[in-house]
Amino acid sequence: MDEARKAQYLEALGIDVWRSRSAAGVTAPAAPAAPAARAAPAASEVRAAPDEGWEALRAAVRDCTQCSLHRTRTQSVFGVGDPRAEWLVIGEAPGAEEDRRGEPFVGRAGQLLDAMLAAIGLARGRNVYIANVLKSRPPGNRDPKPEEVASCLPYLARQIELIRPVLILAVGRIAAQNLLATDLPLGRLRGRVHSFGPLNSPLVVTYHPAYLLRNQSLSEKRRVWEDMLQVMERLGLPISQKQRDYFLKSAG
Repeated sequence: MDEARKAQYLEALGIDVWRSRSAAGVTAPAAPAAPAARAAPAASEVRAAPDEGWEALRAAVRDCTQCSLHRTRTQSVFGVGDPRAEWLVIGEAPGAEEDRRGEPFVGRAGQLLDAMLAAIGLARGRNVYIANVLKSRPPGNRDPKPEEVASCLPYLARQIELIRPVLILAVGRIAAQNLLATDLPLGRLRGRVHSFGPLNSPLVVTYHPAYLLRNQSLSEKRRVWEDMLQVMERLGLPISQKQRDYFLKSAG
């Protein structure tokens, strides 16, 4: 990822790009205004929303016009789940069905994500919060543009600040690369714990459920399950033999 793009993402999060992530502050100059759009709010500006809570943030996302996506969306897709969750699952952007319903990860990919969570004793809305990097659907489900990501990251950073998850699970290449400000392939981002944002929130990367639906190989399912086990170990959760064998037994 080029330095200008990386700096734009870090600035959107309120991170001083001249200091290490571990020492970064949460206040940064506002991003420069883009043509036909207002400058993206800094993370500190999002934190200053009235009443410092979920309703203010939800309203800010609902009414956001920071990038051009507000012109083509049906509605913003804020997120769903337990606001005190230990797990935060982050995907890339809403698709057509998510845009219609206003909820992330619905349809076949959402059903598979729910099955993955159920296999380790979790459920949508129970100790899990689900969100996307973007709050609005890109037309045609294209990849997010850098300026769109920079506009939405402060909202996601505020959600993380409110939830304070024990661990973030980034699903898919686009979510992982944008959250970590890198162009490294997903395969090289898996298998270790990264940190994200001013809070240095622990972040683990895995494949997107939609990818698994397109690639039904047993080896890919094994890799995802390895990632889920890594998350469980990070949280200190007990792992049964049934859970270790889940994807092997369910593979078609």
